[in-house]
Amino acid sequence: MTLDKLELTIKSAVPKGSKVNVIRYADDLVVTGTSKQLLKDDIIAVISYFLKERGLELSKEKTKITRIDDGFNFLGQHLQKHGNKLLITPSKGAVKALIAKTRKIIKGHHGRSAWGLINQLNPVIRGWANYHRHVVTKKTFAYVDSRIFRQIWNWARRRHNSKSRKWVKRRYFRSIDNRNWSFLATRVSGDGKSDLVYLYHADHTKIVRHVKIRSMANPYSIDWQGYFTVRKTVKYAAPIYI
Repeated sequence: MTLDKLELTIKSAVPKGSKVNVIRYADDLVVTGTSKQLLKDDIIAVISYFLKERGLELSKEKTKITRIDDGFNFLGQHLQKHGNKLLITPSKGAVKALIAKTRKIIKGHHGRSAWGLINQLNPVIRGWANYHRHVVTKKTFAYVDSRIFRQIWNWARRRHNSKSRKWVKRRYFRSIDNRNWSFLATRVSGDGKSDLVYLYHADHTKIVRHVKIRSMANPYSIDWQGYFTVRKTVKYAAPIYI
């Protein structure tokens, strides 16, 4: 809330007609402009003054001026323009962090049940995929699924190192929804019933395009309650609610 009105301040301070846009999430922000000079000489000065009045300062180490054609990372995603098309994808760092996290979970699950392993992995994979579902992710999701599958396969092989590959496949993998290698586990409950749990795949996540929230919207203000209610209940495709 401390940074509310930053967008309005920036646009009010630059020369009239300047094409400037501000995207902010908490204390992370991106400002786009038509020239490096505009960003360096005008906008950074405005932001610095705005922050100083509130007892804050702009981080020199994290501040970067770059061309959109060269791309940059923001909130775990990579933004880069290719010709007239802007592509936003999960950043390489975000992908590496996920793979490292699943690897750590799997290695720490040595000797334990497949049921428990799946229930540890599913919230991690689903949460990561939901975060990135608004951008271009089809290839990335497929890549992530293949890497996690390899980790699972190695875990199963180490767990039964005296068994054949076919035996391991029959025990832990099934064909489900046109996928021949779905990792699953069975647990028998107290009443004798068998329950199945499957490993969640990132590419099962539905892609939903995001509509930028209004810059002045405040979830803590009663004046904006109707706006946030509408955003939660209607399809993002409805332009009237942008």
